[in-house]
Amino acid sequence: MGKASRTKEPDRRARIAAQRQAARRAEQRKRIYLAGGSILAVIIVVVAFVLIKSNSSSGTAKPASNGPTGSALASLTKEVTGVPSSVLDKVGGGAVNTTYFIPGSEISTAASQIGSYTAYISAAPLTSDGKPEVLYIGAEYCPYCGAERWVMIMALSRFGTFSGLKTIHSSSTDAYANTPTWTFYGSTYTSKYISFVPVEETTNERQGNSSNEDVPYVTLQTPTSAEASLETTYDPGDPAEDLGSSIPFIDIGNKYVEVGNQPPYGPQDLQGKNWDQVAAALSQPTSTIAKDADGSANYLTAMICKLTNNQPSTACTPTVQDLEADLPN
Repeated sequence: MGKASRTKEPDRRARIAAQRQAARRAEQRKRIYLAGGSILAVIIVVVAFVLIKSNSSSGTAKPASNGPTGSALASLTKEVTGVPSSVLDKVGGGAVNTTYFIPGSEISTAASQIGSYTAYISAAPLTSDGKPEVLYIGAEYCPYCGAERWVMIMALSRFGTFSGLKTIHSSSTDAYANTPTWTFYGSTYTSKYISFVPVEETTNERQGNSSNEDVPYVTLQTPTSAEASLETTYDPGDPAEDLGSSIPFIDIGNKYVEVGNQPPYGPQDLQGKNWDQVAAALSQPTSTIAKDADGSANYLTAMICKLTNNQPSTACTPTVQDLEADLPN
């Protein structure tokens, strides 16, 4: 089955159909690459070179800025990882639509019919280094992953410290092209409360820097068999439509899973913005970005607080603890 990036908006039927079509195309390409013998492999290589050469002469993927570097990046990172607790508490649950919070028994239905959901699961605790583990599976090209990273950085920074974060943009040839975001690839995270394991499956560029949607993205990281099993278990996709798991996928200690973004938040909130504008909006409680992204970060914080017995108090504030009552169970 194929894998697609996705989230849900009011026009979810049309979006699900579009995402399924994209996933089918990806799966068909995968089968072509894997099914043939040596002769077919040679043909594919030749065709790929022709396509790449054609695109290099007729136009490659539109170049876009990967965001600030140096002191500007350091300043931006400090701003995003340090959104004041007073701001986050003022936003509370923001605009998050909690009807997408479901019990684990409804995962199969939600995966095939809704696409984005936050679910409670009853499974053996997911841990690493003796601490509850937060597992993220995404990709740099994915605009929905791009939106989610802002949320994750805010939430996780309340429990620990990031280093080595870098800004990137989502794919220039996918939906919500060039969404300003971050990458977890190459970063480190330290915390006395939780472990964070990020997997960025591909870069944001297609092989040969092609703009042709039939050319795959460059592979970056591969989930372990255990990580892939968690993803397919808690995001089974839609077997009837030959649609597999989605990204972003977040497993919060095997107590909660989040698939896609928490509606109404999504990459549409970030369109037309640069990194500095998004970061500034996160600290403006009345902005749409804050209501959507900060609200999502607060609910993600609440899920993590359920793993840490509401420690530390700087993260698990009374406002966050109030949100715990909204979580699926």
